[in-house]
Amino acid sequence: TLLYTIKFEVFDNMSDGFVMIAFIFLFLVNSDAAQDDMVLITPQHKLILGRTKENAKSKTDWQKTDVKPFFIDAVPVTNDKFSEFVKKTRFTTEAENFKWSFVFEMFVPDSIKKDISQSVQGAEWWMPVEGAYWAHPAGPGSSTKNKLHHPAVHVSYNDAVAFCKHRGARLATEEEWEFAARGGMRDQMYPWGNAYEKNRMNIWEGKFPKENKAKDGFIGVAPVRAFQPQNSYGLYDMIGNAWEWTSTTFGTDRQTGQPQLTLRGGSYVDSVDGSFNHKADVTTRMGNTADAGSDNIGFRCAKDPSKEDLAKQEL
Repeated sequence: TLLYTIKFEVFDNMSDGFVMIAFIFLFLVNSDAAQDDMVLITPQHKLILGRTKENAKSKTDWQKTDVKPFFIDAVPVTNDKFSEFVKKTRFTTEAENFKWSFVFEMFVPDSIKKDISQSVQGAEWWMPVEGAYWAHPAGPGSSTKNKLHHPAVHVSYNDAVAFCKHRGARLATEEEWEFAARGGMRDQMYPWGNAYEKNRMNIWEGKFPKENKAKDGFIGVAPVRAFQPQNSYGLYDMIGNAWEWTSTTFGTDRQTGQPQLTLRGGSYVDSVDGSFNHKADVTTRMGNTADAGSDNIGFRCAKDPSKEDLAKQEL
């Protein structure tokens, strides 16, 4: 695995030209990188978790915290990488053990849909499909054969932990994830700045849940490098496309009483303004139980740097 480092911090008062030059440089550096590349991030300031310019005056919506240096995947774990893991370890995901997983209704064939009598109350567009898991994301008859560079989905927290452990890595904490997503900037709404920009992330565009105009080029999950890197760290897909597990606890499920873990980033069913589902920005978060999965939940790995890694970075 090729490891490359970035020690670059974008301040709000930087000129647009300087930021663009740095961004283009990082885009060129990363364009030929392998999909399992990791970026070493060495924070130069405290993270103000959850703060944007919109809620900066409130002291209940955010908190300051220190973040130590860490590695994080440049892209979410893809189907080809997850397939390699399964072949080597004969790992069986929880969706396979449960024999079903949630699929967005738009991707469920009528031949399967007619036999489904249950759905999620208040979110009927999520349908429990028998036989749906990472290799068959829409259930029987579907395949990842032509989606090798899409994020692996239908992956539970427990599945993600097992994959990362096999790589000698772990899941990122929520604090690490948000620091990485912000790309060194403070109080910004998006990884690239404070203004929404078209064709920077895969979200829902149209009348949810029946119409997605796909102005960004995609209706469901997109390849992890479908768009340019979202920030100055050269990270892809931090916002939109598929939710990502972190190792941070979220709370307790109100119905089952089970503990939940925090997911970050939003997915292809989320919106730019929060008018439906979640508002897709760097503060977007939700919780789910460790065994949960659906066709919009994926993950990426992180790891602690060694003293040698940090010494090399100082050179």
